[in-house]
Amino acid sequence: MPDPAPTGRLGRMTTTHRAPKPAAGPGRPVGRAVTAGLVLSVVTGIAWTAGMVHTVIGWRL
Repeated sequence: MPDPAPTGRLGRMTTTHRAPKPAAGPGRPVGRAVTAGLVLSVVTGIAWTAGMVHTVIGWRL
């Protein structure tokens, strides 16, 4: 029969602790919100760039 676990420092270090479960559920609505925000920011950046190009072209005419 194996010896019981030591009660000293080594005994405390070898115990396992599980990480808490993530807050997001299996549907991950937070991930969808982040993806939607990233898509919106890319579309906004493209629109801003197109507006700047349009403005610069307008000044040269």
